[in-house]
Amino acid sequence: MHRRELFSAAGAVVVAAAVTPAFAADGQGAAEHGDHSAHGAHDHGTGAGLNGTLVAAATHCTHTGLACINHCLDSFAAGDTAMARCARTVDQMLSVCGTLAKLASTGSPHLAAMAKVALAVCLECEQECRKHADQHAVCKACAEACAACAVECRKVAA
Repeated sequence: MHRRELFSAAGAVVVAAAVTPAFAADGQGAAEHGDHSAHGAHDHGTGAGLNGTLVAAATHCTHTGLACINHCLDSFAAGDTAMARCARTVDQMLSVCGTLAKLASTGSPHLAAMAKVALAVCLECEQECRKHADQHAVCKACAEACAACAVECRKVAA
């Protein structure tokens, strides 16, 4: 397996793990699923319920980050290591935002602390990706996604 395939597969696992809890309830029928009057405003997968905006922002970060790190790997394969720092920050962001999305979707009591970590990681990733944004659309998209996620993280960070 090549590094690109490894990162792509790992990213797919992160995204799947992040969104699975949000979609898990949709596969059950109404009779099996029961009354949700005590659960609050859950949307069961549309992104509008429990921390839906934060889940969407973190998931979007992972999506754009996968494209960005793939671009970095392509550059490395061509002998260009100028984006090594970008690849490192994106790699960290992928791990953190995948976890953030999962904690947000489940309403974890650790969400505020994780959002604080994610805020710092997203700001660092945004800053690094902005250095390449004029030359590479994927870097620009990743920077913008990180900036949007940072906004959402500030709303819940401890």
